[in-house]
Amino acid sequence: MAERKITIIVRMGKKLKKEGEKITTSPEECEALRKAFSGPHGAEEKSMLEILVKCNPADLTTFRKNSPYIFLDDEYCFEKWDPFHMKSLEIKFMRFQVSISERAVIQRTMHPWERDALLVRKSLEEKPPLYNLLIELACTKTSDEFLGARKAFQCLYSESVEEFVAVKVQGFHRRLLVALVSTYRYEGMRIDEAAIKLECQKLARAIKTDHRNEIENDDEVLRILTTRSKHHLKTIHKCYKEDYDSNLEEDLDDIQILRDTVNCLCAPPAIYFSKILDTAMSICPAEQEMEALTRVIVTRTDVDMKDIAAEFDRKYGAPLIERIEAAALGNYRDFLVALVKRGMAN
Repeated sequence: MAERKITIIVRMGKKLKKEGEKITTSPEECEALRKAFSGPHGAEEKSMLEILVKCNPADLTTFRKNSPYIFLDDEYCFEKWDPFHMKSLEIKFMRFQVSISERAVIQRTMHPWERDALLVRKSLEEKPPLYNLLIELACTKTSDEFLGARKAFQCLYSESVEEFVAVKVQGFHRRLLVALVSTYRYEGMRIDEAAIKLECQKLARAIKTDHRNEIENDDEVLRILTTRSKHHLKTIHKCYKEDYDSNLEEDLDDIQILRDTVNCLCAPPAIYFSKILDTAMSICPAEQEMEALTRVIVTRTDVDMKDIAAEFDRKYGAPLIERIEAAALGNYRDFLVALVKRGMAN
């Protein structure tokens, strides 16, 4: 059967009078989206995808709040997908041969707290576990964002993120990961100048020792990486480069979990996520890496997609949109491309 391509038009609306004023979806569009999700018949793909691309975070919040048969209010003040409707949507997409991934649609409409909580669960239930995904969630989100995910996790699974990680992981990995998901980092720009040099030296001693396994038992390494602010850690990273003529993450190359932690905490988000996207669109990516393509584009569209796309073009010599068009198919491809275009226009 010939592939049917849908062109998604990103309608950004008329020029707004006031800088920063948000574009909103109409009540008719929200109703069309509700019918696509809850009606008994097939979804009108073009209309559904255009609306989902047009929606900004405030629009999506309004849609969830005004769709009580699809989303449920929670005691922690977020709207969560009704599990019955989530399963029904999956079956509906299969029945009517809707070509877009239901995962992409559901992730786009989910409250960010619920989405991150589900990803935390997934990270340690995969075989083998995806420690890098859990580290990404704990270290690239703001303290408030990940605190919200921890609240949603308790609501969805009746246990804390900390106890879930502690049961699933053993040894040094447990100590590090439990500490990372438990911390509430300072988000400001203040740093302890006197501690920068000292902590840089402590990391260097632990890394450059002849007994590399000792770094995993070094309480100071754990304390520095799991409690210091990102700005403080970025300053340590710069100091390490100046003093030892090498990057901190490069010297941790044989300890992947620490390398991933340093990358997520110290690298600019655009550099980190552009690398994730490149790996996801490699010639023979693993299933988890392909899922990362959806995750990064859906979650970063309204955050920093413009920066990610620019960094991707600079580092890999090809526009991000062209790579997506070559790697993905059908309406799934068109949906991702439209989201990237929206993010680049913001």
